[in-house]
Amino acid sequence: MKERNILAGFHTEDEAKQAENALRQAGFTTIQIDKIGQFPGDGLEQITTPLSGDFPGVGVLTLAGDFPSGPDARILAAANPDASGLSDRGDDNLTRTVLLTAVVAEERGDEAIAIIRSHSGLI
Repeated sequence: MKERNILAGFHTEDEAKQAENALRQAGFTTIQIDKIGQFPGDGLEQITTPLSGDFPGVGVLTLAGDFPSGPDARILAAANPDASGLSDRGDDNLTRTVLLTAVVAEERGDEAIAIIRSHSGLI
């Protein structure tokens, strides 16, 4: 049996869960939801004052990233225009941080895509 892999981005986890429920009601079973981002990790877990200097780098403060590979990755991330907080991020794709992945039978692929799109998913 041929299968189709579908990757869809959502703005919120609630949107993705609604799409997942609709897919399951339609008989699809292989579905997964994950949080994704431009940088690894969840950033700082506590409130930090930059004046104290008690933080690993600008990328951690403004990009909500953890950089376990060391300071080189933090420095490179801090050079990203998003780190300043002043960049104009007009690209809709970067705000879709929830990924729904579905593996469906090839002949039902269009049906699954229609369900996902009806719940604001971007294929």
